[in-house]
Amino acid sequence: MGMEICGDDQQPSVSVSSSSSATEVIKRSLRRGNTWTALAHIITAVIGSGAFASVTLTSALLLRDCYKCPDPDNGPDRNGSYIDAVGNILGKKSSWVCGIIVRINFIKLGIVYTIASSISMSAVQRSNCYHTEGHKATCKYGNLRYMLAFGIIQTIASQIPDFRNTIWLSVIAAIMSFTYSIIGSALGLTQVIQNGIIKGSIGGVPTTTTTEKVWAISEALGDIAFAFPFSVIFLEIQDTLRSTPPEKATMKRASIMAVCITTSFYLCCGGFGYAAFGNSTPGNLLTGFGFYEPYWLINFANSCVALHLVGGYQNLLRCIHNWICNAFSLLQPSCGSGWSY
Repeated sequence: MGMEICGDDQQPSVSVSSSSSATEVIKRSLRRGNTWTALAHIITAVIGSGAFASVTLTSALLLRDCYKCPDPDNGPDRNGSYIDAVGNILGKKSSWVCGIIVRINFIKLGIVYTIASSISMSAVQRSNCYHTEGHKATCKYGNLRYMLAFGIIQTIASQIPDFRNTIWLSVIAAIMSFTYSIIGSALGLTQVIQNGIIKGSIGGVPTTTTTEKVWAISEALGDIAFAFPFSVIFLEIQDTLRSTPPEKATMKRASIMAVCITTSFYLCCGGFGYAAFGNSTPGNLLTGFGFYEPYWLINFANSCVALHLVGGYQNLLRCIHNWICNAFSLLQPSCGSGWSY
C-alpha cells in the first residue's frame, strides 16, 4: 500500500528569477508546507505496508540533498520530482529509463489499491455473516462487485475539482492509517491477554529442511525491503515545503518522525499478532479473521482501510495526470501545477 503521494511532475523546477514564468512564480508562492504537512504525506505513503526503517531513512536523508542542484544548499535549480532529479544528475537517457520503471510501479499500485480495498470491503460483509450465522459458517463472497464499486467511487471523486490536490486528503488518509493500525494492535494485545500465554517462538514458523527455512527468511526480507521505501515521492513532498527553514532540514525532521512512527506501529501489529496466534497468524489480522468480535470494530477498521485507499488512489491519479502533462507538452497549458492547501 505504499507510495501514495505525487507532486507536480511536469518540468524540472528552478529558483525564481527575472526570467521565471508567471506560472512558476505563482507555484513558488503557494509552497506553504511544513514539517507536519510533510509528515502527513509520508505517513499516508508508507504506513500499513511494512518496515525497513534503517534503509528507508538512510535513502531519505541522502535523497533530500538532490532537491537543489548543482549545489544542495543554494541550487539554483530545483528538482520537483524523482524523475527530474535523475534527469538533471544522470542525464536524459537515465531519466527515460527511470520514468518507465516508475510508471510501471504506478500501474502496480493502482492494481494493489483496487484489490486491497475490495478485500477490505468484502471483509465487512463476511464479518456481519460470521456474527449472524456463527464463526463456523462458510461466509464466502466474491470481490468483483467491490472492485467495481471502488472504480465507481474513484470515477466520481475524480470529477471533483482539485480533489486530489488538497492537504486534507493526506491528513484524512493518515488518520485512517493510524486508526486501523491501532485497532489491529489493540485486538492482538487483547487476544494475548485472553490466551494467557504468548504463542509463537523466536525461531518463527518451523520448516522441514534448512533450504525451506532459508527461502522463507529470504522471502520475508524481500517483502519487508519492498514494503515502504518512498523514494519516488520524496522530492515531490519536499517540493511542497516553504523555503524557510530550508526544505532539506524540514524533510529530515519529517522523515525521522514518520519512520519512527510507522516502525512502531508495524512492530506492534506484527508482534502482538504473532504473540496472539503463533504459527497460525493470518497474513492480514483484519481481513484474515484472526478476530471475529467485536464485529463492529472489525467492520470499522476495514472501512478505514478502504477509505485510506480511496485517498491514496486519488493521489496516484494525480501522478498519472502530471506524467501525461510532462509527456505531451501540448497538454501542459491545461494542466494544474502545485498543491492546494
